[in-house]
Amino acid sequence: MIMNEGRVKAAFDAGVFVLKLCGDVRLTLCATLDSQAQQLAETPGLQALVIDLREATNVDSTALGFLAKVAMAVQDKIDHKPTIVVDNPDVQRMLEVMGFAQFFTMMAAPVTEVCELCDDLPEVPADLEATRQRILEAHRILMRMNEHNREEFQPLVEMLEAQETVSHHG
Repeated sequence: MIMNEGRVKAAFDAGVFVLKLCGDVRLTLCATLDSQAQQLAETPGLQALVIDLREATNVDSTALGFLAKVAMAVQDKIDHKPTIVVDNPDVQRMLEVMGFAQFFTMMAAPVTEVCELCDDLPEVPADLEATRQRILEAHRILMRMNEHNREEFQPLVEMLEAQETVSHHG
């Protein structure tokens, strides 16, 4: 089986920013998502955020944490909750369990086909330590979203924090 390599695409048009995730979106793309969150927080004229997951076959928990971070980065800048467009029932169920419905409007059909304008974002490289920090940050964000996530990710976060202690004092 050929792994469906994950990609992140983006477009900004008439105040609407579209972030499109394609394929198997994993922690390797977190540096890219993180830099998007930071850029979005500073984007002038931003009115709406649409995250398009229709072509995503899988989104791991680290990537989900950064989607939550993207949403939190813009929540004070836009009038409505960001929109997640998702038609894969597995991905949709996962988002619901993770509590994304509190922070996003979920829909199955696109509002507009802005996605035709989407360009591939260059993958932001990250070293091992930066990636570990991002995994930790992503899961801390998810844990704050609801009790289920807190219970789910507590062991992972504690393990990563323990590694952090070892790597800083070792």
